[in-house]
Amino acid sequence: MTAPHRITFVGIGAIGLPMAEQLLAAGFEVTGVDPFPAQRERAAARGLRTEEAPTSAAGADVVICMVATPDQLRAAALGEQGLLARLRDGAVLVVMSTVGPDAVREVAGAAPAGVHVLDVPVTGGVARATTGELSLFASGDPAVVERVRPVLEALGTVRDCGPEVGQGQSYKVVNQLLCSVHIVAAAEALALAERLGLDPEQVLPAVAGGAGGSWMLSDRGPRMLQGLDADVTSTIGIFVKDSTLVQEVADRVGLDVPVLAAARARYRAAQEAGWERVDDSQVIQTYRG
Repeated sequence: MTAPHRITFVGIGAIGLPMAEQLLAAGFEVTGVDPFPAQRERAAARGLRTEEAPTSAAGADVVICMVATPDQLRAAALGEQGLLARLRDGAVLVVMSTVGPDAVREVAGAAPAGVHVLDVPVTGGVARATTGELSLFASGDPAVVERVRPVLEALGTVRDCGPEVGQGQSYKVVNQLLCSVHIVAAAEALALAERLGLDPEQVLPAVAGGAGGSWMLSDRGPRMLQGLDADVTSTIGIFVKDSTLVQEVADRVGLDVPVLAAARARYRAAQEAGWERVDDSQVIQTYRG
């Protein structure tokens, strides 16, 4: 099979757009797909060809799906107008969304003969999407992974997670448990600093580089201190979705996850307070009363 060149990128939001830009900069022909005019306008201003519906998928070598939820993946991929029905023989659908093992297996099971599905969720956030330093949890047919590896490596480091679709999502579930907990732990620590009368602007750099530091503390901490007007890179709503997804997977395999449950309760409290669409760092507001 020829090396992939034409890419349709479905979902050019906060993280999808910089990913699509990385592919464009790597020399691929990229078309961004998004139902929202504002997202398409942003993408067009950065040099991307855009469209509201994925008509370009019919001629694409690779279609990347970067939607938010399992239901959005099903809506995008399945049915008479879905991506699987549009793809030509030999094309590859790469699911990079965090949707859990069941949803991606459902999509893979619906693929017609000759159309390949890979499960490649990503982690690293907008910051690493912008620099092409994401981690990609790749699973699926090893020969197909190798075929699209140039596309994947334009986005970051590929972690080979096994030959079965769904294994990449399982890796991502483990990752999202850690992310969910670490963001809330960072919020709780900085809220404690505030309640002790300390200057959190001084506490944050003092502890971030020590044994108690974490990537999430260093990344989200500054935005926690900016308040509700902080730039949005990932929303509270995303972590309500992701922590719920992790909880459901843990329940299915019979694992008690009380630390995750405590973190999930904080995201849900923030959602109920009306902060679903603000940056996920603002889970700290649930401690500030």
